[in-house]
Amino acid sequence: MHKAICLIIFTLCTCALYSQTPKTENDSASIENDSLSKKEFIKQLGNGFFPTKFIDIDLRYLIKFNQYEGLRTGLGGITNDNFSEQYRINSYVVYGFKDHRFKYKIGGGFRVSESKDTWINLSYTDDLQETGSSTFLTDKRFFSFFEPRLLNIDLFHKHITKAVSVEHKFSKNLLSELEFATSKIEPTYDYTFNIDDKSFRSFDITSAKIALQWNPFNSNNVNEKGVSEAKEGYPQFTLQVSQSFKNKITGDFNFFKTDFRTVHRFIHNEQSFTEATLTTGIATGKTPLTHLYHAYPNNITKETILQRFSVAGINSFETMYFNEFFSDRFTTIQLKHFVKPFKITERYRPQLVLISRMAIGNMQNIERHQNIEFGTLSKGYSEAGFEINRLLFGFGLSFAYRYGGYHLPSLADNIAAKFTFNINL
Repeated sequence: MHKAICLIIFTLCTCALYSQTPKTENDSASIENDSLSKKEFIKQLGNGFFPTKFIDIDLRYLIKFNQYEGLRTGLGGITNDNFSEQYRINSYVVYGFKDHRFKYKIGGGFRVSESKDTWINLSYTDDLQETGSSTFLTDKRFFSFFEPRLLNIDLFHKHITKAVSVEHKFSKNLLSELEFATSKIEPTYDYTFNIDDKSFRSFDITSAKIALQWNPFNSNNVNEKGVSEAKEGYPQFTLQVSQSFKNKITGDFNFFKTDFRTVHRFIHNEQSFTEATLTTGIATGKTPLTHLYHAYPNNITKETILQRFSVAGINSFETMYFNEFFSDRFTTIQLKHFVKPFKITERYRPQLVLISRMAIGNMQNIERHQNIEFGTLSKGYSEAGFEINRLLFGFGLSFAYRYGGYHLPSLADNIAAKFTFNINL
């Protein structure tokens, strides 16, 4: 493991050092062509990368925090076209100061078709993953500059995953990725999966996944330099289908999953719009808790509102407690209405966002999951609230109230007060 970690650090640092080599006078004529304009540089930051000559440093790995690892910090990046247009290296290494473990990924790929942007990728990953999280393969091509929900997560499982994948762009609006992977899973918490008269505390998963990201209304604009820039259109659709296989070597269970998400914006005027997000998933077969659904909770289990004060997520249920619900089928609907910003001054413009969230789900064969207690969402979960964003240096405030079938006896337990963080690059 230490050799792999050293290899990642050496590769990333070497590329970064070469990217900072000073230019000579002979290079002065090409400075304008080689340098990123301020707008292009900020666009790269918005995509989650700090660009250098040969490698784009991935900002997601610099600093994070969660309840299991504590402070998590490291270095990651992906080589760019200056390094090679046919090959790329995509790796990272991080360290958790609370669990005292290195985590890392060694990955790379080679391009098969330039016109369709088809890549074949190989990777070896030794890391943690949140139990109950359901991620789309195509989401890794998109970036959230700040992921506040990560601060409160405490339920993780270790995984060592070997994967081969194929990225393919059917058109400018339709992305796809196919992945075959084997994983060794070990929950970091007390959990036993009872199935077929056997008890599993750790297990192996062999899976095949295919994901499609379809943005039919995206368009390209040509700027003054003749460079096409993508303009987001709505609705957007994401579909992922996965099958896990039981075999004698690297697979303990057969199960099938389908996940779907669509996002739509109703534009009222240039500064006011309503965003609707529908997410649904279903898992059938012998599915361990690690691969089921938790419905995006973001509330810490503490007594008072002030003790639970933390950072609001982007699309999470702020009043739903972590590990309170799990499902093998679920649907969530989130509505966010962005009111026209209040023009206090030319630069100071706070914005009010009205929010309503609903979730419903259920689970068969709950008795399979031992040593952990949770509920289902069969009654339907509801919360409503509002945010006032960008009050000071990108920070704002969030308030949410839990009502309906899972309303709690104590009024304070139904209220979540948090701060938000929003920046525009």
